[in-house]
Amino acid sequence: MTESIYTVSFYTRVLRTIFRPIFRCIFHILSNVQISGLENVPQQGAYLIAINHVSLYEAPFILAFWPMAPEAAGAVDIWSRPGQSLLARIYGGIPVHRGEYDRGLLDTMLNVLKSGHPLLIAPEGSRSHTPGMRRALPGAAYVIDQAQMPVVPVGIMGATDDFLERALRCQRPKIEMKIGRPLRLPPIENKGEARRAARQRNADRIMFHIASLLSPEYRGVYGDEGELEGSHQDERREILTT
Repeated sequence: MTESIYTVSFYTRVLRTIFRPIFRCIFHILSNVQISGLENVPQQGAYLIAINHVSLYEAPFILAFWPMAPEAAGAVDIWSRPGQSLLARIYGGIPVHRGEYDRGLLDTMLNVLKSGHPLLIAPEGSRSHTPGMRRALPGAAYVIDQAQMPVVPVGIMGATDDFLERALRCQRPKIEMKIGRPLRLPPIENKGEARRAARQRNADRIMFHIASLLSPEYRGVYGDEGELEGSHQDERREILTT
């Protein structure tokens, strides 16, 4: 990897300063916003913000209400959709090619963290469109292992596909963000297939901590009825009950 300093342009910083309060206001008008765990957000330094991903509303919600403006990685197809593309470009998001190995992207994400910026990602890789979480991809664990940064797990509830429809009907649906304590993943020291399996276990550890912040219907494969390997069972029970 070729390391370089990741910087946020003055233009992007100005636009974030303008639009983040606007989006906070919009969310408060349209919905019942509830946020807990802000005391768990590190006051300085880089870290990874890991979220569950049901719909297109989680990222704008977090980016609007997080105490500082983090960097954000999102699926590249957002950049081809009217409206979403404009918002992604205004915010200065990092496009992700799902299902492809993209060394340039990995280098960018590592440079973001090593340059001292928090970074928002969804370990599932794409929207589930249903509350229950899907199995995480190992990419988040790779980035964390390389950067040696803490992970802040965040659980979002209420940001379902019909969120805006219900909001426009003046139902003021509840949208909730629960921020967990930062965690450190164990280092990965194996090689080959064992190394890939260790990355997947670390990705699953992140998701177990996110699941512990969510109500049971949002936990999916990481809940009590989830179908994961037997080696995960004790860890799942420990995390979900603490």
